[in-house]
Amino acid sequence: MTPLTPPHPVTPATPLVAGVLLAAGGGRRLGGRPKALLPYRGRPLVEHAVRVLREGGCAVVHVVLGASAELVRERAELPGCVVVENPGWADGMGSSLRVGLASLAADPRGVDAALVSLVDQPGIGAAAVARVRGAYGARDALAAASYDGRRGHPVLFGADRWAGIAAGAEGDRGARDYLAAHREAIALVECSDVAEPFDIDTEADLYRLEG
Repeated sequence: MTPLTPPHPVTPATPLVAGVLLAAGGGRRLGGRPKALLPYRGRPLVEHAVRVLREGGCAVVHVVLGASAELVRERAELPGCVVVENPGWADGMGSSLRVGLASLAADPRGVDAALVSLVDQPGIGAAAVARVRGAYGARDALAAASYDGRRGHPVLFGADRWAGIAAGAEGDRGARDYLAAHREAIALVECSDVAEPFDIDTEADLYRLEG
């Protein structure tokens, strides 16, 4: 089993903050359409989410697939991404977070922090990613976007935090319990002026993907 805290790089270098895109959802309330493949500006939504991470400064991006993973691989263009599959995606976001962190821990480039985003939040763009990424200070960092004082995505986890986060990532709660227990350590980064944290969860939300 790969340890969830990668070793420190041998040579001092610019810290590597990698993007982790959770894109495994099956879209149960969307008629079973996988969220990664929802059409957005003529292409699968997962491509947009990857582009946002890259434009926000994450040169390394790991994408966690689940529902219809083979179909997503066929239809979406994800060059340069590390694409991993979560066979337990139906158990909730927690399992996908564990898979994503394990993938980062095994990355030979020596990742210092994970910047986690969700595929179904197209209103969160590169500006918010860049702000939260900029909150990295050390491998025990904890940071999150804030929208009018309310914590949201993306979130940043320093590598020293990964094992603790993975241990508590169950069901659809993801890292929520860990973050609640370490509230005082979280750097909140206000992003309400540059992003809208809505989710694409139901048919009524699909209008947000138009245009």
